[in-house]
Amino acid sequence: MSRNPDDPGDAGDPGDRRHSGDPAPKPRVLSRRVSWFLLAFGVWSWFIWITFVKNLWQDAGGLAFEDGEPTGYFWVHLLLAVTSFALGTAIGVIGWRGLRALRGGRA
Repeated sequence: MSRNPDDPGDAGDPGDRRHSGDPAPKPRVLSRRVSWFLLAFGVWSWFIWITFVKNLWQDAGGLAFEDGEPTGYFWVHLLLAVTSFALGTAIGVIGWRGLRALRGGRA
């Protein structure tokens, strides 16, 4: 027998707090170890990918540039680097915020 979520007499999922009047769950705080790991990953990501982009730009093997023009190899790897910069930044910011929350006593 399937439940009808629109039926007010149907309790639905026992873990569903929308109808019970219980307060919202408290936000989770990252541990110090996890926060440092995420921050270190973000910094490492920037270091690695900046080095990679420098090497890509100075490519002497002919993979990235052909007759002075960027190749598909160049564009694909530049897109990978930009994506990794964005993800590394987001992950590092999460770690930074986790550390700030722990330091501020919001744990």
